Amino acid sequence: MKFKVISRSERDNTRDRRDDIVKVHRNADPLLHPFERAREYTRALNASKLSKVFAKPFIGALEGHMDGVSCMAKNPRSLVALVSGACDGEVRVWDIAFKKCIWTAVAHRGWVRGISVSNDGGVFYTCGDDKTVKSWRLAADLEDRNEDEDGDEGPRDSAVAPLNTFSCGFALQGIDCHWKSNLFASCGEKVNVWDPVRVEPVHSFEWGADSIKTVAWNPAETNLLGSCGSDRGVCFFDIRQSTPLRKLVLNMKSNKIAWNPMEPLNFTVANEDHNLYTFDMRNLQKALNIHKDHVGAVMDVSYSPTGKEFVSASYDRTIRLFKSQGNKSYQVYHTKRMQRVFCAEFTQDAAYVLSGSDDTNIRIWKSDASKPLGRLLNRERVKMNYNEKLVQRYKHVQEIGRINRHQNAPKSIKKEKAKKQVISEAKRRKTDRRLKNDPNAEKPIPERTRAIIKEFE
Repeated sequence: MKFKVISRSERDNTRDRRDDIVKVHRNADPLLHPFERAREYTRALNASKLSKVFAKPFIGALEGHMDGVSCMAKNPRSLVALVSGACDGEVRVWDIAFKKCIWTAVAHRGWVRGISVSNDGGVFYTCGDDKTVKSWRLAADLEDRNEDEDGDEGPRDSAVAPLNTFSCGFALQGIDCHWKSNLFASCGEKVNVWDPVRVEPVHSFEWGADSIKTVAWNPAETNLLGSCGSDRGVCFFDIRQSTPLRKLVLNMKSNKIAWNPMEPLNFTVANEDHNLYTFDMRNLQKALNIHKDHVGAVMDVSYSPTGKEFVSASYDRTIRLFKSQGNKSYQVYHTKRMQRVFCAEFTQDAAYVLSGSDDTNIRIWKSDASKPLGRLLNRERVKMNYNEKLVQRYKHVQEIGRINRHQNAPKSIKKEKAKKQVISEAKRRKTDRRLKNDPNAEKPIPERTRAIIKEFE
């Protein structure tokens, strides 16, 4: 009698290692796995719960300022360099990896209103209420970090004068460096474009605003500038022309403008009406998206280098992370001691978020609250990616969506949010009743165009 058996070699079923992990041969036919979707749903539900359990976003604080932190700037050529300015005129250079201040100086009399680092990372510029713009060297201070670590523990106080000082006839509110050249722009009563080798500005623009709060260069169309003024306007300037391009007037004042680095035609403004508005520059008739959740004036907005998300800082003592295409925040960060947040930034690797508040501290947060900080094994990395894909696949299921949307916020913010929801619901009911009982009533204006008053060209 003959028997036919299945024969497999040992080399095909074991790895070339000492541990000899046996390969598992799996048939992917869905008819053989009728409970596959049920198992995946259970795994996705557990992954969503565990991501909330292990969410520990706060890493540490950079302490040293004696007054509220008013502005920050990251170095485009470094992952660890950070420059911060305070309300008492002090400027500090930090090493984020060591959580240490490596350089400090009193740069201005009064507030430091703006800081920006040049595109090569060698120089940074500061401006303030004393009507001056000053340039400082950054590369040498970072190179001397290791030498200072062997000596005293405190930061080096620089008695050296700034590299250059540019005088203006008005108090300055903001500053930004060009993405590709040595030019930089400052704003106050007007927008000035400066060349570091010249004493006078090479271009000056103004369009009706008493004070211009912020200015930002476009990352792709490098001759284009965007600004926000006290007249509730968002203006655009081209340094190749002598007149402004366009102006958009909103219902309330905007405090900050930020361009999306991956979609340079889109920009986001942080508004006083507790919302953020994303526009396409080619069509300013309506907003692409309205990002809600804050209950106080939004003071700052900053995109991540990937362009997929941005962070906002608000007067309600929280910072929130938004997807660039989403209208609701997916993370909210706060602590009991954190006061009014004036500025927030993503790091260059998009892994961390930095926030500067009125309580003199700069706090470091993880952009992914539940992501571990240590080095991962290959199997751990595969498991994390698998869980992310499962949660993404089942995010529309009611129970998983409810867990992902849950955010821990202070009681005062929850009360204000509930109050705003009651007010908006009352307005909606009133509008519905008016339309129902009055056939000649005007239809309500869509929400994405309601905040826009007028556009000038």
